[in-house]
Amino acid sequence: MNLLSIGLLGASILVALGLASLAALKGWQGWLDLKRFELTHGIAEQALPPATGRIEIADLRERVRKLEAIAAGIDI
Repeated sequence: MNLLSIGLLGASILVALGLASLAALKGWQGWLDLKRFELTHGIAEQALPPATGRIEIADLRERVRKLEAIAAGIDI
């Protein structure tokens, strides 16, 4: 391989890397713009599920307690 072909190969790799970086940056900026829009318009809160009731939280705590006991080797 001569010096010119090595230079062209290196330059084309750099150009391809630069274009890929620009595309990734554009996608990142678009995602950030979407999140800013969701925050300013209150869409993020609407997408969340409704708050769980006290009974469901108590049930989850009981399950966690049982799993911790199983992990510790204690019979309930």
